[in-house]
Amino acid sequence: MTVSPEELDASPALAAGVSRAALRDAIYVSAAFNMIDRFADAIGATPHSEAGLSRDEAMAHEGRFFEEGYA
Repeated sequence: MTVSPEELDASPALAAGVSRAALRDAIYVSAAFNMIDRFADAIGATPHSEAGLSRDEAMAHEGRFFEEGYA
């Protein structure tokens, strides 16, 4: 969608029964991921695995958001 939006064709999805609302939602999700990815690149964010955290350490780090929220 970013590189060649003029080549997009929704007709196969619509013919398969996908609703216009579902296509719109998919586009919104795609746009959000695109924006988040560009933001992460811009600030130099790295995955926890590249920062040296194990899966358990990363889960413990992120778990604080469930308990304390983002504020």
